[in-house]
Amino acid sequence: MGHGSSMEATKTIHLRLNGTIEKVKFNSHCTSKDIYDQLARVAGLNTNGKTTLFLKDEDGVVVTISPSMPTNDESTPYDIYTDDRRSQEDDNFQAMISQVTDQFNRAFKVEELKTELSGRLSALERRIEHEGLKSVDVEKCKKDISEIKDQIYEAQKTFTDYSRIRGICDDHKISLKRDIPKYPKYTLSQETIDYLKQPTFDMWHWEPNEMLSLLEHMYHQLGLVQHFNMNPITLKRWLLCVQENYRNNPFHNFRHCFCVAQMMYGIIHLCKLWELMTPEDLGILITACVCHDLDHPGYNNTYQINARTELAIRYNDISPLENHHCAVAFQILSNPECNIFSNVDVEMYKRVRSNITMLILATDMARHGEIMESFNNKVDDFDFENKDHLDALKMVLIKCCDISNEVRPMEVSEPWLDCLLEEYFNQSDREKMEGLPVAPFMDRDKVTKPTAQIGFIKFVLLPMFETAARLFPQIDTVMVEPLRQARDHYEELKMMDDQEKKEKKNSRALKN
Repeated sequence: MGHGSSMEATKTIHLRLNGTIEKVKFNSHCTSKDIYDQLARVAGLNTNGKTTLFLKDEDGVVVTISPSMPTNDESTPYDIYTDDRRSQEDDNFQAMISQVTDQFNRAFKVEELKTELSGRLSALERRIEHEGLKSVDVEKCKKDISEIKDQIYEAQKTFTDYSRIRGICDDHKISLKRDIPKYPKYTLSQETIDYLKQPTFDMWHWEPNEMLSLLEHMYHQLGLVQHFNMNPITLKRWLLCVQENYRNNPFHNFRHCFCVAQMMYGIIHLCKLWELMTPEDLGILITACVCHDLDHPGYNNTYQINARTELAIRYNDISPLENHHCAVAFQILSNPECNIFSNVDVEMYKRVRSNITMLILATDMARHGEIMESFNNKVDDFDFENKDHLDALKMVLIKCCDISNEVRPMEVSEPWLDCLLEEYFNQSDREKMEGLPVAPFMDRDKVTKPTAQIGFIKFVLLPMFETAARLFPQIDTVMVEPLRQARDHYEELKMMDDQEKKEKKNSRALKN
């Protein structure tokens, strides 16, 4: 998607099987799964998921099975290897059975629990209302009520709430769960290397380990490994630890982290920022993107503040999530085996830490107006030697990347909208249950895709990207124009929705 026109119609690779050379042809528009299944059939393997198939070239390097994989000839065939995962999957299956059994056992007790907790809740509320308790007792009772409501919420839920499974805490050192990097060295084709630089990049076709390799490639290609004197193994460990500390939310997950970092990488190449910024600046931009949503619980700042969560209390209601992302990022870096900046001097580390913190905090949309006003005042007389000007630009760039999905082709961006709405609806459902205010744009009973996007594109995305295009005119064609097309698309959908509602209303009126 976005690069298909540059790919050949058919590709041919050669495999070594039982001492003979087999030729395999596939259409370059096939998915990675289609190619994988075709190779498994050629090798005579059962594709029931019990056995993993992978390829190695003549140097023993693992080759990614994808439409963009490098072709070869009979003199340099790929060798096929397999990895039996049966015992591991059996253990996983048994664990799943145990978990399901436990959930059924708890489910049968829900009604009994709800009755008991509702009784306790009513008793406490009556006590507060009628007995005129002292202020200390009142606060204690309120806390008890809040805890009971949480238990009722847990009993009624039908979905997994990851923010309750793992408590939010950012005051401890984070260690890597996997001792050494588990993902192999992937061979990236020149086509993939070039495609990675494009804002149209489709991240949906890449597995997590492949995204790790692509991020690693960015650091090497931009010269950041050399500039910061990074140990390549430490870079691998750091990326793994970052991946482990993104939760499995519908939207704010590791794929979103990769998406934002890849867009920044694309902007760096589109605008040739290496000619205008130092390698230190580029490293700060990419690293801030990678870390910008670490340990996101799936509930936004408004929820944190209204629900008076631990994070909101810790950070005095000031950008609680963004402060938490920063804290987790530097806890990871506080671990020597994951500290990619361990070899820089003290002054550089201070600058790196200060700038990464500044950029992650800038992703709080509550600060959008303030940041854009500052940049607007500088953009027409911009000075790349002025630190204040450069800081304003870097904050706008990470904001652009963070909410850049609509810049991508519709087939790439629309699944992201589905993920975002799912996360919004989870939050609004919880807010309704807890008696908290619900934002209309998050309410599943009020919002639609067109209504969710039209205003956001017109009043947030377009003005921001158009302002950036005043400094970098190439952004207008590559990014602003797709945003205008997305706006037109959703306005057309809204017109169709409105017409359908009107027809239904008229139809009901005629029946009456």
